[in-house]
Amino acid sequence: MTAATPAGRPEIHRAPADLDGEPADGWRRLVAADPHGSWFATPEWVLSWWETLGADGPAADRAEVAVWRGPEGGVEAVLPLLRTRLRLHPRLPFTARCLTLLGSGPGAADHCGPAVAAHRREDVRDWLATHARRTTLWLPDLDPQAAAALPAAARPVARSACPRADLTGGHDALGSRQFRSTVRRYRRKLEAAGVAFRWVPPQEARPEHLDAVLDLHRLRRAALGRPTTFDARRRPLHLRLLERSAATTAPGGDGPAFCLAEHDGRTVGALYGFRWNGSFAYYQIGWDVGWAPLRLGTVLISEAVRACAEQGLHTFDFLRGTEPYKYRFGAVDRQDTTLLLPHGPTGALLALKHRLKDRGGRPAGPAGNAESVPRSRAAGSPDRPG
Repeated sequence: MTAATPAGRPEIHRAPADLDGEPADGWRRLVAADPHGSWFATPEWVLSWWETLGADGPAADRAEVAVWRGPEGGVEAVLPLLRTRLRLHPRLPFTARCLTLLGSGPGAADHCGPAVAAHRREDVRDWLATHARRTTLWLPDLDPQAAAALPAAARPVARSACPRADLTGGHDALGSRQFRSTVRRYRRKLEAAGVAFRWVPPQEARPEHLDAVLDLHRLRRAALGRPTTFDARRRPLHLRLLERSAATTAPGGDGPAFCLAEHDGRTVGALYGFRWNGSFAYYQIGWDVGWAPLRLGTVLISEAVRACAEQGLHTFDFLRGTEPYKYRFGAVDRQDTTLLLPHGPTGALLALKHRLKDRGGRPAGPAGNAESVPRSRAAGSPDRPG
């Protein structure tokens, strides 16, 4: 951290421990004050990512977090950055040197972006434009509101549909009457078979709940013959999220939470996500495929939606991907945007790659948006591949 910074200039932190305590508290308050602030923009996510996925790789010495403070020392803006390389083609060795957001990429974060008070946007935008002047700026999966604090020269090159359901009308108002009737019928069948559902709030979340999701998700994907990146390699990140969240005093008991389906003392289904500032981000699911005939996956999601509505949350965020089952719950798309500001020959090639992709066209998602890019953690319906 620099000892003193002139007006409009940030402190620069190059170790996660430098941000623990007061800087992280101010950062968290900034994200919470933004009605569009996401769990993936909080210090819990970004610092946990840095300490795990980035601890032994390039992020260990190429990451930095810029912090702007007010006259009395309060945190007014936070911009986490990482210098990395982006492959130009999955089958070719060529890469483009990029400056990107710390915490994005591996780990599958959505609604990314800096945490910036409105009066600091110009300072952040100008500083980043200067900081990245010799490097391609690659800013993936940004919340639409984040662009106000980013260089105006950066251009959108991709969009991801992130469906979300409005819970303000209650759980029983979501989806068609026929869909709700079907879910109720299978819920009764599951209960008759001895399956019980349980919500695990953030203050009760434990590593064993995470391990249940990992194990059940792995078995389900193996049964479908499909690979997954949500496996033991991601476990350290999510364990650190549990640890960091348990140590904070975030208002409302926010943090990782689970919805479990249990039978004879054994967990047969587990849904994992993040409660934050009135919303729940549904991150991953796993369940015993032997319960597929009784639609355990669909009922488990329905029970998570019900629990969130009963807690007074206003949004159930399905995150990226346009799988049809999300829209059966009444979800409506919100678009995340990826911005690119190229520099040099490799940056020009990266821009060309996206222009060619645009000319080739993209399939429209269920909402009919030809610009949506379906990128999901778990393809298909919750109960069947598709």
